[in-house]
Amino acid sequence: MTAIRKSNHRMTGFSQEGDSAIFNMEEDFGAHHYERINLVVRRAEGCWLTDENGNKYLDCLAAYSAANPGHHHPKITQAVMEALTGNYASVISNVVYSDPLGVFLSKAAKFAPQMAPRFGNHGNKVLPKNGGVESVETAIKAMRYFGWKQKGIEDGKQEIIVFNNNFHGRTISVVSFSSSKKYSEGFGPLTGGFVSVEFGDIFAVKKAINKNTCGILVEPMQGEGGMKLPPKGFLKGLRTLCDENDLLLVCDEIQVGMGRTGKKFCFEHEGIVPDGVILGKALSGGLIPLSVFITNAKIMDMVFSKGSDGSTFGGYPLACVAGSAALDVFEQEKLAEKATQKGKILKEKIEAIARKSPHVKEVRGKGLFIGIEVKEGNAMEFCTKLLNLGLIVNDSHGHTIRISPPLIITDEEIDFMVQQLEKVLVG
Repeated sequence: MTAIRKSNHRMTGFSQEGDSAIFNMEEDFGAHHYERINLVVRRAEGCWLTDENGNKYLDCLAAYSAANPGHHHPKITQAVMEALTGNYASVISNVVYSDPLGVFLSKAAKFAPQMAPRFGNHGNKVLPKNGGVESVETAIKAMRYFGWKQKGIEDGKQEIIVFNNNFHGRTISVVSFSSSKKYSEGFGPLTGGFVSVEFGDIFAVKKAINKNTCGILVEPMQGEGGMKLPPKGFLKGLRTLCDENDLLLVCDEIQVGMGRTGKKFCFEHEGIVPDGVILGKALSGGLIPLSVFITNAKIMDMVFSKGSDGSTFGGYPLACVAGSAALDVFEQEKLAEKATQKGKILKEKIEAIARKSPHVKEVRGKGLFIGIEVKEGNAMEFCTKLLNLGLIVNDSHGHTIRISPPLIITDEEIDFMVQQLEKVLVG
């Protein structure tokens, strides 16, 4: 397998505009809020991205886990196309019902184990939104309302414990508790009510709990924070503290859920069940923005009443059609099991490279969520070299090369990836 697979004709994709014109359009008319590499992707299929010259690149990011089932998965794509041509895709007013929403809510609620089992076996309920950060905001609302209604905390004094180097999105509320200055600087006044402690330090969490604490928001494994796993027993410790102090434990699984780490949910690695879970990205197979907050029906009904929340496009028919199809694909194609199997193979091969490399400090991860930390803290330099060899990768926290390909990656594609990694990391 080679990085270059030339097409016999120019790949135009959506437009006839050349790459240089696209670069200029983004420069002249777009906000400069992303650091991009000079590659215009014209087509995406399976694990591969194609440029205008027909060059193919192995996608080792999967859009930060949004494309877990692969780009344009045929079953999800077909479901979306049928919805469009069948005239049941359009957004409609939330004053009426739609069958795509009802079906999707049922599937999503049953997809998760019983949330917050200490509140009783009432089943789960789902509140759908668009991007993942909207569902993070929904979870924050739920924790704060719970603190006020259930615990009697004075409204406005509720506190939520979060973790250093977290990444939950970029709304004002969320960047207010980011430990990355570049996410929040100049955007004040910032939102209060959050206490940040060291990720993995259960004693720091215990010390931070006070009479106003209403919940804990955690990524079971940090992605943007450097592909970090917490110490064994950390999530169990959080579960115990929440039970003892009547707090809601919410897991943000936007990046690490949907099979990414080899389990349906990352929290399953420690055998716990949170009180709520946030999903997004891969929930629609990467085709339509869709996210959810899932919690025990008793909690959902306590927090949200008619008029207390809403979203024009949250849970609209086309997104729900894609979501239902993506959930079916996840189960039918056993994507979590594939991530376990392929992740074990890939991690072992990367660890073998690390033992020979003068650059690698540590390899860590679960399933197909793997980080390669480099000693010099210059991960992006290696990412640029890998691009020239046909791999799309990015850095995490500056010091770690992030490896998170679609969960359908084949042995042949893994071998190709490993060959290119070895060229760059060993020479």
